[in-house]
Amino acid sequence: MRTLFVYPEFPKTFWSYEKILELVNRKVLLPPLGIVTVAALLPQEWPMRLVDRNVNEVTEADWAWAELVVISGMIVQKEDMQRQITEAKRRGLPVAVGGPFASSTPDAPELALVDFKVLDEGEITLPLFIEAIQKGEKSGRFSSNGEKPDVTGTPIPRFDLLDLSAYDSMSVQFSRGCPFQCEFCDIIVLYGRKPRTKNPEQLIAELQALYDLGWRRSIFLVDDNFIGNKRNAKLLLPALKQWQIERGYPFSFATEASVDLAADDELLEMMAEARFDSVFLGIETPDEASLSSAGKHQNTRSSLEESVDRITSYGIRVMAGFIIGFDGEKAGAGNRIVEFVSRTGIPAAMMGMLQALPNTGLWHRLEKEGRLIQEKADAKGVNQTNLLNFVPSRPIRDIANEYVDAFSRLYEPNAYIDRVTHYYLKVGKPRWQSYVKTAALGKPSLPSFTDVRALAIVVWRQGLVRDTRFRFWKSLATIARRNPDNLEQFLVTLAHNEHFQEYRGIVQKEIADQLACLPPEEPSNVAAQLQTA
Repeated sequence: MRTLFVYPEFPKTFWSYEKILELVNRKVLLPPLGIVTVAALLPQEWPMRLVDRNVNEVTEADWAWAELVVISGMIVQKEDMQRQITEAKRRGLPVAVGGPFASSTPDAPELALVDFKVLDEGEITLPLFIEAIQKGEKSGRFSSNGEKPDVTGTPIPRFDLLDLSAYDSMSVQFSRGCPFQCEFCDIIVLYGRKPRTKNPEQLIAELQALYDLGWRRSIFLVDDNFIGNKRNAKLLLPALKQWQIERGYPFSFATEASVDLAADDELLEMMAEARFDSVFLGIETPDEASLSSAGKHQNTRSSLEESVDRITSYGIRVMAGFIIGFDGEKAGAGNRIVEFVSRTGIPAAMMGMLQALPNTGLWHRLEKEGRLIQEKADAKGVNQTNLLNFVPSRPIRDIANEYVDAFSRLYEPNAYIDRVTHYYLKVGKPRWQSYVKTAALGKPSLPSFTDVRALAIVVWRQGLVRDTRFRFWKSLATIARRNPDNLEQFLVTLAHNEHFQEYRGIVQKEIADQLACLPPEEPSNVAAQLQTA
């Protein structure tokens, strides 16, 4: 069947980075890895096209060509997903939907017109779907019923379907699942608590496929916890390092990991030598009581500040997520997050108000307590412009105002430069550089016109036009003198505030608009009820 894959549009988020991507003439940060993996699992004799709506529109020629439309996406993409489903059905095309949104809320009204719901992990449910198609069935719902596939049989994703020039980074996946049991997290709902990994040869083959297609930029390992299975991660990393050495380190890597990464020097050394440039940590909050109440006990076993500094010392830049709105949280939580981020210097500190995601432990507890204030099907997913979707233990306006104030302070241009400078004085020398073979690299390449233009724009804006000019040049001189090995990354990180500066205005406006729509009286405060319980 002529299969048209459609990836829905994302709303603007913390990670959308539009202003930064404009500087380097790219459209999107990351590609739809799930869809190109599905494409590899379908019969390879089927003709296939992919339209990423974050890059291009679906044309009339695309719709006319298609015999089957396949759509996948996350909760935050559900509005555009519904639009694309409607467009396909208006043209009489059969529609199959899968991915995190469909798997977590298969009966959502946005999916009412869908013909085939291919839920859970495709290694199990796609063969059932293919069988139904081949039998001539016109609809169906396919679930793994809790079974988790062995991902060592997952084929190389169809990266060839992507317009590589549109993306800033590529994505690959090594593992699925996480061993921890954080109450608010839906990863363990979707993928389980027993991390399953590909074998090293398998992942290397995926990287080789990207290399053969001409890719030479960064790779994001989309694992929700890369070190969930530390043994297997340590089996992968030496092979990854050797592959990098043989090709002159063509890729840099980023991933997500739990904070206990900081306690494993062997693992940190391996990651640094394989050229992991950054890692995202779910720190959530410096308030230990809130971490315990949310089941994030792994973050209470050592100093979070020392953990950040330890990872940083290996030349791996820490990004981190923070949440406000936990039960029992005391006033001033936003301010405590700002103080923690300022002390550690973490440049990219993502903040959001707590969301109860479908079927998580938090969702079920709040549902039992009668505290959810949205229907299950109306879950919005995690975005930085959403109010809490439940009645919190302190006034919702207090939480929202603290959040907006904290987000605004974190990305105030002068404060951001100070923080990034403080951080890059601690970043260790990139350890992978000592393994680069000069012969493999050949002559050093000159920076592209796009890179030079992007740098010139950042220097013009932050170093000349704005009131950050004094700090910009002073900080640049400081890092050039005291940590020259990381000067390029320092400048790239400063450029990131071109996005955050705009996005903090979006956060302020959208949260204010939502607060204005709340009834004059606060929803009943449940603190006393929780204390009694």
